[in-house]
Amino acid sequence: MFAKKPVTILGVPFGLGGSRPGASLGPDAIRFASLVNQLSLLAEVEDCGNVVTAPIGGATSDGNGIRNFEVAFESLRQTRPRVDEVLGRGRVPVVLGGDHSLSIATVSAAVGSAEEVGLLWIDAHADLNTPDTSPSGNLHGMSVAALLGLPCESHHPGSAAWKRIQQEIVAGNHLKHEQVVWLGLRDLDPGERERIIQTDIRRAITMYEIDHFGLEAMMEHAAGYLERAGVRNLWISLDVDVLDPLIAPGTGTGVRGGLTYREMHLLAEFLYELVGRQTSPFDLIGVDVVEVNPPLDRQNETARLATEWLCSLFGKRILPRWV
Repeated sequence: MFAKKPVTILGVPFGLGGSRPGASLGPDAIRFASLVNQLSLLAEVEDCGNVVTAPIGGATSDGNGIRNFEVAFESLRQTRPRVDEVLGRGRVPVVLGGDHSLSIATVSAAVGSAEEVGLLWIDAHADLNTPDTSPSGNLHGMSVAALLGLPCESHHPGSAAWKRIQQEIVAGNHLKHEQVVWLGLRDLDPGERERIIQTDIRRAITMYEIDHFGLEAMMEHAAGYLERAGVRNLWISLDVDVLDPLIAPGTGTGVRGGLTYREMHLLAEFLYELVGRQTSPFDLIGVDVVEVNPPLDRQNETARLATEWLCSLFGKRILPRWV
């Protein structure tokens, strides 16, 4: 069961991929919420510290269509080999953000290290913009587009920067459209909406589907979709803004109407049972938890939620499940 696989915690304290500073403090806030001690009760855990990234407040004005591109690129360039090294030792990386741009490096590393990798993107946002469709120019809203290898119009100011990400970070380790499923969507930009409609909207689970059909049914649907796509190794990416901001205020991109506390744990418990059982079609290849923003939080509440969610994902229970 994947809870027994050795786990490596890695922090990426970079928060300039979005508009609101503070996510760079997320990794240490989650650690402060006793992540290592609690997760050590469920698996063998090592904490390899943080990737060296740009200093806090190191925003730049690049004028190239992607905000803070140079420092963001350097963060990705530092992150990818660290995740490669963890995967190469047969361990499960648990990567703490930082903003969601880090997943460009983490998931690319997974795709480069194993076959048949799929991605479950648990987020209020699709992060499916390219520089030419992004209203903000924020890299954390482009992560899935980068992983899918979506093109940027050549005349756009961000096209050269986008090519650098594709060539030097993703490095050909692209996902296919059918290998990505979103869960918890409720805030899409026009370009993202059109891209999802043009492919297959059944892989985009919004809060409407969760409310209408129920979370368990939608997780069964997601698992079936990924299994039919041939996925065998699953990367799970959690943006804490998928939670309702009433329970998770410490994020820079909160959207009302998200998952409740009980739903978030049911989701983690379902994933543990899905990926952890011996007859599962999937192995867990890695996890990232992103967008915890301590300056916006209340008494580290969102970081504590992230710790609790990871513990449920790795098998923590009140009692064993009824047979």
